[in-house]
Amino acid sequence: MVASTGGPCVAEATKPDSNWPSFRGKYASGVSDAKAIPLKWNAKTGQAIRFKVSVPGLSHSSPIIWDNRLFLTTAISSEKNASFKRGLYGSGEASADQSDHKWQLICLDKRSGKQLWAKTVTRGKPIDKRHVKATYANSTPATDGRYVVALFGSQGLFAYTMEGEFLWKFDLGRLNVGAYDLPRYEWGSASSPIIVGDDVIVQCDTQADSFLIAIDIKTGKERWKTKRDELPSWGTPTYYPDGTRPQIITNGSNFIRGYDPKSGKELWRLGGSSKITAPTPVFDDGIIVVASGRSPERPVFAIRPSASGNITLKRGATRNKHVVWSKTRRGPYMPTPLIYQGLVYTLNNNGILGCYDLKTGEEHYYERIPHRAHGFSASPIAAGGRIYLPGEDGLVFVVRVGKSFKLLATNPMGEPIMATPAVSDEVMYVRGAQHLFAIGKEK
Repeated sequence: MVASTGGPCVAEATKPDSNWPSFRGKYASGVSDAKAIPLKWNAKTGQAIRFKVSVPGLSHSSPIIWDNRLFLTTAISSEKNASFKRGLYGSGEASADQSDHKWQLICLDKRSGKQLWAKTVTRGKPIDKRHVKATYANSTPATDGRYVVALFGSQGLFAYTMEGEFLWKFDLGRLNVGAYDLPRYEWGSASSPIIVGDDVIVQCDTQADSFLIAIDIKTGKERWKTKRDELPSWGTPTYYPDGTRPQIITNGSNFIRGYDPKSGKELWRLGGSSKITAPTPVFDDGIIVVASGRSPERPVFAIRPSASGNITLKRGATRNKHVVWSKTRRGPYMPTPLIYQGLVYTLNNNGILGCYDLKTGEEHYYERIPHRAHGFSASPIAAGGRIYLPGEDGLVFVVRVGKSFKLLATNPMGEPIMATPAVSDEVMYVRGAQHLFAIGKEK
């Protein structure tokens, strides 16, 4: 074990916005209460760049943060020129790289970028292939300030202490995730784990034998496992912490569903989604928003958490007792929607940003971000009255919050961006294809 040079680990952060514990932060909201994230910066000159550190290997996973620790995952190929193919294209072939790999979990000091420890979680040949646009480390890790868990698809789920001590591995079996209509295609998994109390929740939707599972975070033992009649999917489950009826929400092709987090029992289901689902469910002000972007449906649903049973809309209907509003041909393919200050934002892969009223679904705008060519895979985040949109071109666009579209700034990072940024203590952490950047006003 590599000894940590940081201070003692605590389960509570020192400031309200210090923790960003899983994909898109707490409850996957993508929203930070930070008020001083810079509008403009320059990665080439160093303007507003607190630090820039090299990260080995390939990974589309996002950074997570607890207190002063920042965690990353990566997969390091034994091929020197291992790469992925970014861009807007419909090709579904797998990468030819199935060479020996090292899968790593890395811990950095978020203040300096100094490495505190790095663990090779597992090594060997990948069990599955990956899409040519993907990596073998797509899933974002999760932490609760006591433990950190990292999922590497069919290679397994791994748990460590905050100081880097290995605790347990859980074998989820082979997660054959790919094109629903072409089973021979293998695209690799991307759903990320979440932590709910003492349980790690993992959504495993595959070509066969899909399931949702809860694993004891202390022991690595299965608590419950619920079978799902689902096509392959890539979205991360979301925990809705209602005081009287908490639930786990999952996006899926056959049905969007809500589950009891204690037993795994299904509470409700909603049909009518796309055949390919990747965005993660989000919520605010008593409304759950779930979307997906595969044509022709491309739906956006606004759902009441009190839903029960089968709440699928009747043909031609856009709402019912449990569905507040819905839209078709507006859902994003990869990026997760953002809810901020009463508005819902959806970012399509091709760069079209939609803005809707959370309560009514009224469309305020549907505008194209002026990207160069490659589009968007990372999800938008919000802080300080601004929306930050990281693009595959390596540009981070900053858009004003509100009912009218206004682009405020375009910030080049100098390398592709596939991962969603994290925010902590007035600093935004952007993971590019080769580096992690810390962006914040000069001290």
